[in-house]
Amino acid sequence: MEVFRHNGTLEISEIDPFLAELLRQIPTSANPEGVPAAQQRLFSLPADPEKHKELCAEWKLYVEPELRRIFESATETVEGDLRQLGGNGKPFANSTLRIPMANSEAWLNALNRARLALAAKYDFTDAELCDHYRSPIGSRRDLSLFQVNFYGFLQEFILRELECSSAAPND
Repeated sequence: MEVFRHNGTLEISEIDPFLAELLRQIPTSANPEGVPAAQQRLFSLPADPEKHKELCAEWKLYVEPELRRIFESATETVEGDLRQLGGNGKPFANSTLRIPMANSEAWLNALNRARLALAAKYDFTDAELCDHYRSPIGSRRDLSLFQVNFYGFLQEFILRELECSSAAPND
């Protein structure tokens, strides 16, 4: 897999079918519905609800719906970009994903939510999240930890390219 910036896009080429499938799972992984720990993590209240009932009620009324709207918009953008990996070609062929630079914020949003939701769903410890040398994937939980790390790698790449593009505006 190669990642680079090209003509105003972030390009990920030579994506093998396994990684392409993990990319296609970003919208589903970012959805916290049905996972209370993930919902709590993504929509955490700004204060202790016992001590600050009014503040928390206002947060739920005014802020949370806007967060949900932002999250939905980012997910729609990522889903649109992921259509490139639709699988219309050869089933075991490597593919390429081109992400317009204008969509990078939506990608960062969706990748971050996916990582937070997966970490909450599987209750990963800090030690597990920091163990980048763990290799065998023997369970759904192991695969999810791999996803968290893979999505983190993509976030790092996008952030690095955003930093480079702001330092040198010409592509």
